[in-house]
Amino acid sequence: MKAVAGRSPVFFNPSIAFCRQSTDFLCHTVPSPPYIVSPVSVLRSCSSPISSNCSRGITTVSAAASSSVVADVDADAVDLSKGLKELYKGCKSWKWNGYDINFIVRTSDLNPDSPPLLLVHGFGASVGHWRRNIGILAESNTVYAIDLLGFGASDKPTGFDYTMETWAQLILDFLAEVVQRPTILVGNSVGSLACVIAAADSSEGLVGGLVLLNCSGGMNNKAIVDDWRIKLLFPLLLLIDFLLKQKGIASAIFNRVKQRKNLRNILQSVYGNKESVDDDLVEIIHRPTNDEGALDAFVSVVTGPPGPNPVSLIPNISMPVLILWGDDDPFTPIDGPVGKYFSSLPSKLSNVKLCMLEGVGHCPHDDRPELVHEKLIPWLAALPGL
Repeated sequence: MKAVAGRSPVFFNPSIAFCRQSTDFLCHTVPSPPYIVSPVSVLRSCSSPISSNCSRGITTVSAAASSSVVADVDADAVDLSKGLKELYKGCKSWKWNGYDINFIVRTSDLNPDSPPLLLVHGFGASVGHWRRNIGILAESNTVYAIDLLGFGASDKPTGFDYTMETWAQLILDFLAEVVQRPTILVGNSVGSLACVIAAADSSEGLVGGLVLLNCSGGMNNKAIVDDWRIKLLFPLLLLIDFLLKQKGIASAIFNRVKQRKNLRNILQSVYGNKESVDDDLVEIIHRPTNDEGALDAFVSVVTGPPGPNPVSLIPNISMPVLILWGDDDPFTPIDGPVGKYFSSLPSKLSNVKLCMLEGVGHCPHDDRPELVHEKLIPWLAALPGL
């Protein structure tokens, strides 16, 4: 693994890492970052399955929620930038299996016939994590972005067992019911893996292509057993799973993790461009962690089954695939088992193109969006008609 000055490499993806901060052990998650959810608690007044006139507002943390925060000295709500507020004002709600799913759509007036894009965030992130991409991509393609169940402003049902297959089915149903056209799926981290599973399972021609940004090998690292670092830590991962299933312990860890100062430190460790870790990004992640059911989602993802392995899925996908990989990613390093697999694909499969992004971390689209757009937009323009 490439050594990064000033930080210890993190060897596993959605799992728990224990890092030394000052003299204390800080427990923090390492999800395929953007890391935790778009931060808005949404006021819903819609009764129809799809509504463009949902009454939505950004709420502050309730007294009940804030009282559960352990020693969060910065628990007061932080105001969002005008641009992020405007992004959230455009959100809509779609009813899926009885749950409210948050999404946004920006229509391209210049190229209405170009294939639409669906942006799918990583573990804990949300539509807000695409803040630097939606406007630019909407100049040439209609753009949808969705909050997966359990994250952002989407419902977070308590006691729900989250799986990669559930999110993949949600994506396919969204394409069938909302987009209703062959669509290019663009995902980051576990969002990428959900897109791969959806593409492999799609039998109705609704997926026209894939863009994978530092794709994860599983919902958590129990899938990555062929890395000696994971083998070494595997007993510890099982112990962490056991501890997280104890409600009191899980709550204490989660409350520590979601403090803004800790989130900022985590994000700084996985972004190549430190300037991209701004107040908006911290709020995108922080605010939804106070929603009811957020703790359950966190525990379920970290302790649940890793899901289908992309190694078994990618060879069965014949559609165009663009892989964009930040070479400064401590979660899924290019020299790790997942990175090595994806970097080998262009020599084996003619439909796959790989572009390495220098000095970029685990979330290329938010870390260095200009580098992503430089590769993505020409690739989209060259796609055959869908």
